[in-house]
Amino acid sequence: MSPSSRIDEHFRLQATQRSALARLGIMTIEDLLYHFPTRYGDTAEARTINTLEKGQTAVVYGEITKLKTSKGFRTKIPMAEGIITDASGMTIKAVWFNQPYIAKMTPEKSLIRAEGKVSERKGSLYLSNPKLERLAELPEGVGDNLFGKDGEVHTLYPIYPESRGISSNWIYHAIQKIFKSGVLDTTVDPVPVDILKRYNLPTLTTALVWIHAPQRTKDAISARKRFAFEEVFFIQLEKQRERRAYRAGPAFTIDKSPEEVEKFISRFPFEATEAQRRTVETIMSDFKQGHAMSRLLEGDVGSGKTAVAATTVYAVTTTKPTGQNYGALQTAYMCPTEILATQHFESFIQYFSHMPIQIGLITGSGCRKFPSKVHPDGWTDISRAQLLKWVANGEIPILIGTHALIQKNVKFKNLAYVIVDEQHRFGTGQRQKLVRKDTITPHLLSMTATPIPRTLALTVFGDLDLSLLDQMPHGRKPILTDIVMPDKRSDMYEKVRTELTLGRQVYIICPRINEPDPTKELAVQAKSVKEEAKRLKKDIFPEYEIGILHSKMKDGDKEHVMQEFKNGDINILVATSVVEVGVNVPNATVIIIEGAERFGLSQLHQLRGRVIRSNHQAYCFVYAESSGEKTRDRLLALKTAKNGFELAEYDLKFRGAGDLYGKKQWGISDVGMEAIQNLKMVEAARTEASRLLDEDSSFSNHPQIKTELSRRESQKIHFE
Repeated sequence: MSPSSRIDEHFRLQATQRSALARLGIMTIEDLLYHFPTRYGDTAEARTINTLEKGQTAVVYGEITKLKTSKGFRTKIPMAEGIITDASGMTIKAVWFNQPYIAKMTPEKSLIRAEGKVSERKGSLYLSNPKLERLAELPEGVGDNLFGKDGEVHTLYPIYPESRGISSNWIYHAIQKIFKSGVLDTTVDPVPVDILKRYNLPTLTTALVWIHAPQRTKDAISARKRFAFEEVFFIQLEKQRERRAYRAGPAFTIDKSPEEVEKFISRFPFEATEAQRRTVETIMSDFKQGHAMSRLLEGDVGSGKTAVAATTVYAVTTTKPTGQNYGALQTAYMCPTEILATQHFESFIQYFSHMPIQIGLITGSGCRKFPSKVHPDGWTDISRAQLLKWVANGEIPILIGTHALIQKNVKFKNLAYVIVDEQHRFGTGQRQKLVRKDTITPHLLSMTATPIPRTLALTVFGDLDLSLLDQMPHGRKPILTDIVMPDKRSDMYEKVRTELTLGRQVYIICPRINEPDPTKELAVQAKSVKEEAKRLKKDIFPEYEIGILHSKMKDGDKEHVMQEFKNGDINILVATSVVEVGVNVPNATVIIIEGAERFGLSQLHQLRGRVIRSNHQAYCFVYAESSGEKTRDRLLALKTAKNGFELAEYDLKFRGAGDLYGKKQWGISDVGMEAIQNLKMVEAARTEASRLLDEDSSFSNHPQIKTELSRRESQKIHFE
């Protein structure tokens, strides 16, 4: 047996077990060793049946017999019942309501661990809906009279993520078999010993034993810290290598005087904030360094990132390539959606309307150019071939688009600057295709309005310098957010009517496009775009124009609806979260979010940001079908948070980055996500990665690190 051996070479597996292991991502012995427990049970939690009291949540070990199914006498609810006998010989009934299958799935006389609430009926105690775990044997000492009392040495046992067909208990015994095989003696620790000693972290072999079979709680914690550090350390190594490689190539030097930059800023239809000016100054300094800039600009919704982008594009576009007397340096501006790309195209027309600069737009739906020969103040549709020709010969210095920008046939003459909007929506590969379109490395500015905690940004964007736009434009009023109770819906509609009477516009966000099939979905029925639009038109706002927008519509239809909404022809837009990113309609001052519990906090904040585009007072009403404590706490955080950064830190603290952003999006494991909540650990990993690259950039003295990086790359871990 070796770490790379397939599981089925050493374990006799049924078809259901093979499928379950595949769902858990376990194919090899190494995969199983890195399938860590989510928590640990403690035999000190266990009680003997004769000590149980009503109202407790208790853990009982024993044998279960007399399993059967039945129905409630009055309610007719299907139930499963069984009798648990512990080592002292005492018995207690276990009852599972609405779970009759448990009686069929649990063999008679199984040894079990049962955890549930102690209830009472007609003077007899019973366990209500206990969580049942089958055991191969009972923990040592479970029958002793002193079992579970204070002062006794406790036995910790791991509880693993399961999948139907593979239980936590199966995984536990499989790992014990692996330990006995001697596989741990063949493992190579990828983290240098001096780093482990510096932070008092266990070696790989010790950590694997401690995480799967800890004798003490602090051992399990120490092991998890080690694996968390290891993951962030290797992410930092990869990111800092990318950063150094990116800076190694030649880049265009852009040097604009502060007076020229200020003259451009002075034309803004608003007063620039200090944060905007500071960020522009930082980027202009980066442009002069002789190597390519790589920077992440994180700004709350409505903080003015586009204005910063336009100012820096002005500096690039008005700089002539070294050694040339004609032509201009070029900018590629990539957006995640056609709606956003079109919006930025229109915004840039406003920013550059006083200058003889051509701007192109390329999306999956078609191409445009500003200015039009026929109408110099407007844009015109052009063929893709013509646009690509003008971009290739340098006549169009600013090209805005979607992922159509990274197609092979899009070639630039002097690509000097790449802007990626909503950075986290593009993978590493997509960005690299864009920045590697020329032999000269372009400067890179990645932007996002998604609130990202500092520790997460330092980790997954370790190859980028970080700038924050932490101020809102002058005169901008905070959004008033209200959590709507079912009996207050009519009051909400009255507020909407008041705003409509003032000539304002409204977004109404629904989680679904169509009504779900009631025979297939037993969950709470969330509102749908199509049905809600019909209901509002018929019963609530018959005198107003109502439009719909959702992801299943054709791009041309979506753009047409958005243009009508911008023009004021549509008063109320009922939409899915397709409007989440960047949509800018300053006259919209109200947003209603239905089924709010179905959206993440980050998404709710993004949606709310659609109505903070003017100096009018804006309102956000959130309505949730669920009244659970978790939903209530999240919505209260949304209501009270002063900005997206504060909201992101709240979600990281209470739910973890994996819940806020989705682990798949970042490519970080559960244990790695734990490190993201520890700024000191992230900074330590960052420091160690930087030190190692300074001393041994080729890893000639650390071959195990080179091997580990190659392994991670082969598994396509891209950390985004």
